[in-house]
Formats: sequence, C-alpha cells, structure tokens
Amino acid sequence: VRLVESGGDSVQSGGSLRLSCAVSGITLSSYCMGWFRQAPGKEREGVAAITSNGATSYADFVKGRFTISLDFAENMVYLEMNSLKLEDTAMYYCAADVILTANQMVHGSGGAAEIGYWGQGTQVTVSS
Repeated sequence: VRLVESGGDSVQSGGSLRLSCAVSGITLSSYCMGWFRQAPGKEREGVAAITSNGATSYADFVKGRFTISLDFAENMVYLEMNSLKLEDTAMYYCAADVILTANQMVHGSGGAAEIGYWGQGTQVTVSS
C-alpha cells in the first residue's frame, strides 16, 4: 500500500491550495480516506475524511474552508483548502483505514493511532 501526497506549498494568508494523494495497493471503494495534519510540537489531528458512498466529516476548524473529494478513476484523494490561515501551517498526511467511518476518522477518540496506512506528508506553510 502506498499513499503519496503532493501539492504542499508556501502561501499567504487567505490563499488556496489543493493537496493530492495518489493511492496504490488498495481500492478506494473499500476504505475510508482522510487527511490529518501535524504542526511542530502538536499531536497529529484529523482534518477531513470521506468514504466511497460520499459521507464526509470535517474538523470544526476547517468547516466551510476545506473540501475533501475522491477520484475513483485515478485512485486519488484531494483536499481543497481555501481561506487559509496562519494556524493551518502543518505537515499534512493522507490516511486510509478499512474499518473507520469518516466521522470516526476525524473525531474518534483513538485519533491517529487507529489509522491503518499513512503517507509521508506534504508541508503547508501559511504566512502573513
């Protein structure tokens, strides 16, 4: 299984980015896919997740600004990020799990420890 993120960059506050996650070795239709982030000195936290039936879940701090989506044909997961804030600066990781629901992936008490597969991360830096 491989999850390969791309699209991270340095942007100004208020800007936009689209993160991509190329997935191989698993079928998107069988997994819950999500994005986590980790800032220096902080725990990894769930950002957004999606299942193959279109169910999504978002952390409160990104609701209305970020959108997660799937491309089954290309086996890709995307995170569209708008109205970026300084506090969005972090390493962003793609995640996959065969058991969790979207809500469990983002809001579950197990957090990052429950996730089956991780990508290597892509850095997002927001500056003023």
